[in-house]
Amino acid sequence: MAEHTPRRDEPRLRPAPLLFEPAEAASDPEHFFDLESIDDPRALLDRATELTQAFRAAADRAVEFQAMAAAQLADPRRFDRLTPADIAERAEWTEDYAKKMVEFGRDLMRGGEGRGHVDPV
Repeated sequence: MAEHTPRRDEPRLRPAPLLFEPAEAASDPEHFFDLESIDDPRALLDRATELTQAFRAAADRAVEFQAMAAAQLADPRRFDRLTPADIAERAEWTEDYAKKMVEFGRDLMRGGEGRGHVDPV
C-alpha cells in the first residue's frame, strides 16, 4: 500500500537524494538508479521505496512551482499577462485545470499553506 503524501499542514520529510545518472547508464534501458544491481530483496524494497518517496516529493514540489508560475503569468497587473487558455496551451493542460492551478498558485503565494486548501491535482 502506498504511503500517504504529506499535505500543506504536515511537515515535509526529507526524501532520499536523487542523483543524476551518468549518460551511459541512463542510456541502458535496464539501468535505473542502480536498482538492478541490488540482490537482496529487502535492500531492493528499501531503496525502491526511498526513490518512490523522493519522486513523489519532487513531483509535489514541482506542481507547487507550476501553480505559482501560472498565477504570476495570469496576474492582471502584468501588461503581458496570459489567459487561462494561453497557460493551458503552454503547459498542455485543460483550461479548467489551468484556472485551478492559477488559484492554487495565488493561494500558495498568499501563504495559504495549511489553511485547508485542496491541491488541484
